Amino acid sequence: MADFSKPNVPRFSVDVYQNEYLPEGGGDVDAIVTVTATGGGTTGGAVRAPRLHAPGGGPSAAVVLMVDCSGSMDHPPAKMRHARDATAAAVGTLRDGVRFAVVAGTHTAREVYPGGGRLAVAGAATREEATRALGRLDAGGGTAIGTWLRLAGRLLTAADVAIRHGILLTDGRNEHESAAGLRAALDACAGRFTCDARGVGTDWEVKEVTAVASALLGSADIVADPAGLTADFTRLMETAMGKEVADVALRLWTPAGSTVRFVKQVAPAVEELTGRRTGAGPRAGDYPLGSWGDESRDYHVGVRVPPAGLGREMLAARVGLVIPEPDGGARDLGAQGLVRAVWTDDVAVSTAINPQVAHYTGQAELAQAIRQGLELRRTGDIGGATAKLGRAVQLAGASGNADTAKLLAKVVDVVDAAAGTVRLKAAVGEADEMTLDTRSTRTVRVKK
Repeated sequence: MADFSKPNVPRFSVDVYQNEYLPEGGGDVDAIVTVTATGGGTTGGAVRAPRLHAPGGGPSAAVVLMVDCSGSMDHPPAKMRHARDATAAAVGTLRDGVRFAVVAGTHTAREVYPGGGRLAVAGAATREEATRALGRLDAGGGTAIGTWLRLAGRLLTAADVAIRHGILLTDGRNEHESAAGLRAALDACAGRFTCDARGVGTDWEVKEVTAVASALLGSADIVADPAGLTADFTRLMETAMGKEVADVALRLWTPAGSTVRFVKQVAPAVEELTGRRTGAGPRAGDYPLGSWGDESRDYHVGVRVPPAGLGREMLAARVGLVIPEPDGGARDLGAQGLVRAVWTDDVAVSTAINPQVAHYTGQAELAQAIRQGLELRRTGDIGGATAKLGRAVQLAGASGNADTAKLLAKVVDVVDAAAGTVRLKAAVGEADEMTLDTRSTRTVRVKK
């Protein structure tokens, strides 16, 4: 097992921000939990057995790149060329010793490199071979994303490595597979590897691409201009190579009589985790957080406790971090935070909203308002869309989310940002609408 006393092995910490004071009869406790990993970098040791270290010095890892090769990728032909170049650039970013494969996705999934159900080991020779194989990719066929993911899952889970990751690129809708088929593939792959998803151009479905990233704890984004693929894929691979610890889970313990209302990631993006809980002993459950490098993320935890008398105090929840052990158990990462509840008759104290909780509650509402506003706009409900997108403008301004405010300004004319007064633009570029939709869950962190 890895030695945590060594440098370059990430150290995890947990900080809890809350107003612990409740009014008489109150039972709902909210807290923002900040999880931070430091000291890993891109070439550190993994929290795994030494046999899982790669020759390149970092944790052992495997990556599968899934490239859409459906017929639409040839319209215009430059799209396929940019996809080949971007994938080659990503392969060139692989650390020596990392296992990898390239999959061509159409209505079926085909191994492009190395083939034979194997993963190649990154090095000068294999990177060159993969680039030559990519040069032979051409477009033709349909789109069935679930088949791509299932093949990637088989390749990745066969590798005895610490980090398993996928990168998926598509330019079209999942027309050769049912929604249930894609959902089943995502359920089968969840927990086996993480995956970033990208849509290139404007002919793909936002809900499909974001569903892949959400289920597999990755990122989703639009690359409206195919010329931007190389830079995006390079960044994605650099981030993947910086991951040090896989399968981190937030372990939440609550006392008898208490219930967990929700657990959600709120930074760097809003992601619902409540339904992903797995049991971890009496009154405890684990929520998956994916793979980590040097980074920090925020989570909103809501717990309901039995009301107690004035002046009473109780532990509402205990938050920790664990990773799975080969024997089926879990290893505690040594980071812990406590969520408290104290009952008081001081109204000013009990009604105060913690700044972190207030900020992220607003960010979650912002994401919801954008999604609802865009959907109402698509269905022709001008009044409803105006109200929702106006509220989104108001929330973006109040929280300092400048990036989202800029995206909203491409969809609405802002009359009064503070009041949320807007007018829908008569003509909106498809790329602008899809970018707002895809990035609606991105948040800005509260200034602590």
